[in-house]
Amino acid sequence: MRAMYFKYQALDAEGKLLNGQLNADSEREALRLLQGKNLTPIKIQEAKEVSERVRRKRISPTNVLDFTNGLCTLVEARVPIDRSLRLLEGITESPAMRELVLGLLREIKEGKSLAEAMENHANVFSKMYINIVRAGEEGGILHELLPDLADYLETSARTRQAIISAMIYPIVLLITGVISVVLLLVFVIPQFAAMFEDAGTAIPASAAFLLSLSAGIQSYGYLLLVFIALLVFGWKRLDKDPATKLKKDGFLLSLPMLGTLILYKDCAVFARTLGALLGAGIPLIRALKVAREVIANTVLTKHLLQVEEDVRGGAGLGISLEKTHQFPTLLHQLVAVGEESGRTASILLKSAATFDSYVRNQISSLVAALQPALIIILAIAVGGITITMLSAVFSMNAVEF
Repeated sequence: MRAMYFKYQALDAEGKLLNGQLNADSEREALRLLQGKNLTPIKIQEAKEVSERVRRKRISPTNVLDFTNGLCTLVEARVPIDRSLRLLEGITESPAMRELVLGLLREIKEGKSLAEAMENHANVFSKMYINIVRAGEEGGILHELLPDLADYLETSARTRQAIISAMIYPIVLLITGVISVVLLLVFVIPQFAAMFEDAGTAIPASAAFLLSLSAGIQSYGYLLLVFIALLVFGWKRLDKDPATKLKKDGFLLSLPMLGTLILYKDCAVFARTLGALLGAGIPLIRALKVAREVIANTVLTKHLLQVEEDVRGGAGLGISLEKTHQFPTLLHQLVAVGEESGRTASILLKSAATFDSYVRNQISSLVAALQPALIIILAIAVGGITITMLSAVFSMNAVEF
């Protein structure tokens, strides 16, 4: 159950009126907490606007990374968690993140651990993040684990940014080209229609096709937008049902080039998460469960569930991964080597870096080939429309002459 915020008014042992806020699962729990502090509740009201405001405001991965780096620096300096959060709240620029830090601070003051407080914000902190923090708190080595966690987030952010940066130019080029073609068909081509009607001559077949296409877009173009919207909605709707999502994810993995990119990207996420958890001292079965849950593709998740069961039965991780016939050979071979040498965590992290490099390189190669292809296709489309209509005009003038 997600904790709620409650505003309260209460009297202390000296009869002084106090106002404040606290976290509790219910109003009854809030009453119990106040009584445990020797306070006499007068008024308790759920502060929905606080929790809802935190949920509505978007907290970006960059905000989480900045928070983690700041917390890492303070914890390494042996600053207590509550004071660290108070300092972070003062220097955080994002209003949503400041609100979140205040919420964490309130929950810690109520006796919760940092990991328990973060569990109430699962939309911000991943299960891997929370498990590493919990392991650090339980073992008293949070100052040792947070730097690795910060490195993990930085690596993930760099990979994500590299992919986004590589795709920006082709997307802008494609959008610009499509808009140019649509503008030609909607606003320029109809002007030629009036010209041909006034001339009263036969219209060449190619020009007639463009005129019909232009008229169709003007009359029914909105239906194309509706169709695209329905297509996107239907594609996302497939995720609602586990069976259809499994088929959808299997289809994506079967695609020639995209499937390999998806597989290697998810393998990088799995290897990095599992390596970080094992490096934090979390048992293999528990780490496998968390690493499995951060994978988006349900086909891979299904295979990883089988891997988890095999490992629980005493099989090696490398052999269990190989048995699925789903993951890259490099992954299970390196994991097997890591198990033999006792360096599974570090080898998993290196494997993740290798998979990330492969994904970045493949995307770079794809974008390098896509850019000139888009330019040529758009040039043919725009040039073809222009040449077709001008040729029709010239032929009309020649007939008149």
